[in-house]
Amino acid sequence: MDIKQLKFLIALDETRHFGQAAARCHITQPTLSMRLRSLEEELELPLVNRGQRFEGFTAPGERVLAWARTVLAAYDGLQAEAAACRGNLVGTLRLGVVPLSSFDPVPLMQRLHAEHPNLRFELSALSSEQILEQLANNRLDLGVSYLERLDGERFDSLAFSETHMGLLYDQRFFSFGEAPLSWDSLIELPMGMLTSGMHFRQSIDHNFHSRGLMPQPLLQTDSVHQLLQAVHGGLCCAVMPLDGGLENLTDHLRLQPIESAQTLARLGLIMRRSAPRSALAEACFAIYQKSPTGS
Repeated sequence: MDIKQLKFLIALDETRHFGQAAARCHITQPTLSMRLRSLEEELELPLVNRGQRFEGFTAPGERVLAWARTVLAAYDGLQAEAAACRGNLVGTLRLGVVPLSSFDPVPLMQRLHAEHPNLRFELSALSSEQILEQLANNRLDLGVSYLERLDGERFDSLAFSETHMGLLYDQRFFSFGEAPLSWDSLIELPMGMLTSGMHFRQSIDHNFHSRGLMPQPLLQTDSVHQLLQAVHGGLCCAVMPLDGGLENLTDHLRLQPIESAQTLARLGLIMRRSAPRSALAEACFAIYQKSPTGS
C-alpha cells in the first residue's frame, strides 16, 4: 500500500467516474483500475462496485475511504510540518466557515499567499457541528464558527467582535433612506432567509420573536448563493452580517444597519488543541493575533 493508491481512491470518490479520476491523477484508466485492485487484494476486501461504469463503493469501501482521507490528511500535515521547520509554509490550508459569517477570509489568505507563494487554500461552507467534527478528525486545519458551548479542552479559539446585522437590498428595487432600520419596519417587506436549522437564521428569528413579530419569509433556502441571487434580482431583501463585504458584490447592492441587531453568539477562529496540530493553522492564528483583520 502507498499514498498514491489512497489518492486514487479519494479521486474516484470525488469524481464518481473511473476516467475522470484517472485524468485527475495524471494516469491512464487501466493503471488506476490495476492499482485499486492491488489495494483490494492487499486488504482482502472488495472496495468498489464495478459494472459498465462506477457504481459506488461497497460498505467496507466506504469505511476504508474514511481512513484514506485521514491518512492523506496526516501525510499532507507531515509535509507541511517539515516545511514549517525549514521556515516555509507549503501544502493546503483547509478552512471551514459557517454560512453568512461576518469574517472575511480573503485578506488572511492574501497575506499568507504573499508570504508563502506555494501555499494553497481549500475553503468550505459548513455547519458549526461539521466544523468541530472535521477539526477533531484532522480534516480541517481551521474553523470559523460560533463559540457557544465550545469545548475549551479540545479547541483553542480567538473570539471576533460581535456580529451586527443589516438589511441587504438592491437599490434598483428598494429604498430606505440613511437611518438604521427597525425590526418592525422589516415585517412587511418581502424577506428571503436561510432555512430554520441554520445558526444565523436562529439569530434573526430571535430578534423578531423577542419583539413579538412573526415574519413570513417569501423565500427560504439553504444556499447563500441563491439567497444573494434573489436579493440581486429584486425578489426580496435579506438580513445579513455587516462588515462581510456583501454589499460590494455589485454596484446595486446596499446594506442598511438594523437597530439592536446582533447574533446570539460570537464567532471565532477555532483550532484543535491535540497533536498532530497543523503548522498552517498555527501560522494563521499567529497572524490573526497580530492583526485581527488579517491584513
